[in-house]
Amino acid sequence: MSRTEVDAEPGSRPPPEDDHAFLGQPKGLLTLSGLEVWERFSFLGMQAILVLYFADTLAHGGMGMSAGTAASVSAAYGTLVYLVSVAGGWLADRILGSYRAVLWGGMLIACGHYAMAVPTSTMTWAGLGLISAGTGLLKPNVATMVGELYRTADERRDAGFALYYMAINIGAFAGPLITGWLGDHKGWHWGFSAAAVGMTLGLVQYVAGRRHLAGRRRTAEFALAPDAMRRAIRLIVAGLVTVAAVAVVLGAAGRLTMGRFVDVLTLVSVIAPVAYFTVMFTNARVTPAERGRLRPYVVLFLASTVFNFILFQAYSTMMLLASTNAETAILGFDFPASWYASALGAFEVALAPVVAALWVRMGQRQPHASNKIAIGVVLGGLSFLLMALPTSGHGSDDHLMSAWWIVGSYLLLGLGDILLETSGMSATTKLAPAVFASQTMSLWFLSLALANGIQAQTVKLYDDVSKPAYFGVNGAIAVAAGLAVAAAAPWLRRTMHPVH
Repeated sequence: MSRTEVDAEPGSRPPPEDDHAFLGQPKGLLTLSGLEVWERFSFLGMQAILVLYFADTLAHGGMGMSAGTAASVSAAYGTLVYLVSVAGGWLADRILGSYRAVLWGGMLIACGHYAMAVPTSTMTWAGLGLISAGTGLLKPNVATMVGELYRTADERRDAGFALYYMAINIGAFAGPLITGWLGDHKGWHWGFSAAAVGMTLGLVQYVAGRRHLAGRRRTAEFALAPDAMRRAIRLIVAGLVTVAAVAVVLGAAGRLTMGRFVDVLTLVSVIAPVAYFTVMFTNARVTPAERGRLRPYVVLFLASTVFNFILFQAYSTMMLLASTNAETAILGFDFPASWYASALGAFEVALAPVVAALWVRMGQRQPHASNKIAIGVVLGGLSFLLMALPTSGHGSDDHLMSAWWIVGSYLLLGLGDILLETSGMSATTKLAPAVFASQTMSLWFLSLALANGIQAQTVKLYDDVSKPAYFGVNGAIAVAAGLAVAAAAPWLRRTMHPVH
């Protein structure tokens, strides 16, 4: 089916009056942002307590893992989430369409959180599997649908993505507050229950606001022919059954240990983007101009990987550090350690509209996307270098640092996240070859998979090296990577047209 035929489909575009109905932005941005508020509420609310649940003792309802193992397994879960996003983008482009992919993904996520509310380890792992599959369907396609609300040259695009990012961080702020309090006072599975309710509310408002969306087609934009679609569905089902059967057999034989599973996911997270870039560069339907824009995208991909390697540790090693080596009181108010994760969301909620307004005010004078991304990576590195200071110079590991050190680290990390993610996702929707529309956004999420895959191996050292060395070395590497992107900025500006 051609793009012209798809766009001609009745009801495939929102009403014209929607174009400036939400703070000067398309009204569909409100619907998609509302969905992501609740998806992030559930996802990050659960993730804020997940590593603490893994590391807690069996007597207190946890999984009894060591700190390093808990962080590694948590990172492996993140790796799986973003690896599945590749399949989610392909399914949206070729079979489901963006609207249905997001709807079905949200349903799987909700089911996964409800499963995790059941206090057994079997339901925990089943729930994490469902959430991984659902997020892989939902996450890349929501971002693509945001991009579809704008024309390529629309100067509101970056500001729109900044508002979108601000909105979803309302969920990132509120989620850990609710799940963290429940996990600390009622039990971990009560926190997982709150995440389930949040995702259900997100689905309700998504369906209610569907008429404002640009990607609500009944068919996929680049749908397979009927015979090919049936063959693809059969292969997908057979593949899933085969993988499940092999996993069961290996698990029963004692060959599929958690450590090996983590290592396999890391290996796949390295191979997948290399293979995917190769396919996109060599595909005959990608034009020479589109292929030229993919080259600078490789640099953006690597920058995203480095930054998100730091960012995701806000929910793993930083949570563990906060629970053991940081005060959990500010101005006399005591709070659960998981509430530190809300500081990240709070800073992004507060700073995103400021950044959006600044870009609108500057117009064409604003920094190029590559410079925004470079600054974001440097800020991420500085957030870890900052943590090397309060963890240094103490003879034992039981020293409690002031809460303001972690709050300051999250401030740097939050600002860096706004600069990198909004510019990166916006650039992705502009640089994407037409035939790989949703899948190119999936490639951006593969950078998150790679970041988690690397993290899954690196955090194993958390128990074995000093904390100043751990945070200092990782932070210095990120700062160096950001400076390298800044040095490449002149070449990136020349090759990233129409990205500004």
